[in-house]
Amino acid sequence: MNQKHPRRIRSFVRRAGRLTPSQARALELAWPEWGIDYDGKAFDMPAVFSRDAPIVLEIGFGNGDTLVEQAAADPERDYIGIEVHEPGIGHCLLRIEDQGISNLRLIAHDAVEVLKHSIADESLSRVNIYFPDPWPKKRHHKRRLLQPTFLALIAGKLTASGELRIATDWANYAEHIDEVLAGTDLFTVVERREHTGEAPLDRPTTKFERRGLRHGHAIWDWDLARH
Repeated sequence: MNQKHPRRIRSFVRRAGRLTPSQARALELAWPEWGIDYDGKAFDMPAVFSRDAPIVLEIGFGNGDTLVEQAAADPERDYIGIEVHEPGIGHCLLRIEDQGISNLRLIAHDAVEVLKHSIADESLSRVNIYFPDPWPKKRHHKRRLLQPTFLALIAGKLTASGELRIATDWANYAEHIDEVLAGTDLFTVVERREHTGEAPLDRPTTKFERRGLRHGHAIWDWDLARH
């Protein structure tokens, strides 16, 4: 192994999923309008959205239903969703196309690389990370997205008044998140809420949340403010 350039541990696995014909069509025909191709260069957001508005970034939007719901209900802000699972991206494109939403764009790439290379510092008003992969087995905990280095990366991309919203339904991951937050001075916990699905913190209920509730999981929400 080349010790000078160790391979970065990724927080996701690209799962092979079967695309429906409509999802495949959306990836081919709708992507040019609502997708942003990653090329390692900085995105020009005013050019992408044809305006200069506050930007909300959601990392790992799943099938995109709640992302579309948020963008449709909040036309004064622009939304960007990052996801690597093609069926989910295709599904989200169909929803965007059906509703004719103009303030939402999608990126199909590793969120860490996008943040590092394509998102300008102090340019995001909020980052949402809802129900990231919990990697429940102890030997996989190093793959968890929410680590000190990642929080530092996000903090640098948020505006002075920017927020980070997190939700999980895994108790062990909630403990991990609390430990990581306790070890950083980059964020202040505005609110931490534990509930059983009846009180999500200013967000729609997600597909993964409903699955967790069916299994009897509690839900944890955090609203964090950048220092």
